Amino acid sequence: MTSPLLKVTNLKKAYGAIQAVGGVSFEVMPGEIFGVIGPNGSGKTTMFNSVLGQITPDAGTIELKGKTITGLSPLELSRRGVGRTFQTLQVFGKMTVRDNLIVAAQEHHGSMLSRMFAPGDSGLGAKADALIDQFRIRHVADSLAGTLSYGQQKLVDIAMAFMAEPDLVLLDEPCAGVNPSLVGGISSLLKELNKTRKGSFVVIEHNMDFVMDLCHRIMVMVEGRVMAIGTPAEIRANKQVLDAYLGN
Repeated sequence: MTSPLLKVTNLKKAYGAIQAVGGVSFEVMPGEIFGVIGPNGSGKTTMFNSVLGQITPDAGTIELKGKTITGLSPLELSRRGVGRTFQTLQVFGKMTVRDNLIVAAQEHHGSMLSRMFAPGDSGLGAKADALIDQFRIRHVADSLAGTLSYGQQKLVDIAMAFMAEPDLVLLDEPCAGVNPSLVGGISSLLKELNKTRKGSFVVIEHNMDFVMDLCHRIMVMVEGRVMAIGTPAEIRANKQVLDAYLGN
């Protein structure tokens, strides 16, 4: 039986009297696209940031590939194969698209000494070019990231998360602020990356059509707890979820 890539057990986080996350447990399997949905205030972001080392949970364990990672820093998690995107763009506006991708992977590429004597692209140019082609942004590869449209910058931002070839990528609202015409393209791209790179994704997103089309399984959070976990079809058919969240 295949072991989970990510295992979260009884995760809790409170802010004073407010229980933001109240005992959340779930698993993400190798190669799985796992969605997380829920109304505002359901604890999604607190859970996400606990897994990513942005905040320290009050209780519970987080395991990656069978090893406990609870409380590790974002940098250490990155070194262990966890990538992420944020709700807000994290691109370097005064650098080219290609250089943005190269910078995103330099920390993982050799020692500091080897990087000092490496070529100008730190030996990462070919890897950056491959992602640029996969993301279909070759036509803007040499443009400053800050001059691109928001949607193009979003693609660069997502591409940066994949430069270090992570085992697990957590995507925080990849469709936020994106023109609806690009949403389908992001979904197709993530499916392609999941297939070609064999990585696992955890996706928080409010766009229900996007989540239902993209994810293999979906977890519904309400008031800091897990209401349901299942396939898109199972979530659509869950009366409790329909009443509490989807509303139809």
